[in-house]
Amino acid sequence: MSESDSISLEATRRRLTGKQADTVERLTRAALVVLTRDGFSGMTIRLVAAEAGVATATAYTYFSSKEHLVAEIFWRRLLASRSPASEDPDPTVRVLAELRNIALLVAEEQELSGAVTGALLGADPDVEHLRTRIGIEIRGRLARALGPDADNEIIELLEIIYAGALVRAGMGYESYSEIADRIERAALRILGTA
Repeated sequence: MSESDSISLEATRRRLTGKQADTVERLTRAALVVLTRDGFSGMTIRLVAAEAGVATATAYTYFSSKEHLVAEIFWRRLLASRSPASEDPDPTVRVLAELRNIALLVAEEQELSGAVTGALLGADPDVEHLRTRIGIEIRGRLARALGPDADNEIIELLEIIYAGALVRAGMGYESYSEIADRIERAALRILGTA
């Protein structure tokens, strides 16, 4: 591995060496274990650090809060999720595939899905940074799905539907599968095909 391969840019807004990136990866994996075991209310950076086998001070070097850590997990999931490779000529089909993919990213992990909603609403500057990056990524995916003549107002409306629906799911009003269906129905109305 070359020097440039051993350095990665993490959402922690720092350039990390390979070893540091490995520590961040261990912390995010450990956070999922602690979150599943203790729930978001019981999760602490100290518990995550212990699960990862690193010092608490080391964990705080990378993550300012448990909200920051959970937001990082979602950010990583989003980046790792491949954009649905729809070659369908209909932009509506492509948009619906994108929205469903994003809505179901953490649907199978009850503790994580609930934690993500609360975490992303936090005021922590590191969470704000990730929220911006997540928003830019989702906007880009929607714009690509709509095609080169994408209407910014349509994109904004789709973003509002997506964000509002996920808050609704995070609050427990509906399951993530039900929310994905609801997002689809709302998107069809906005796109003028329902």
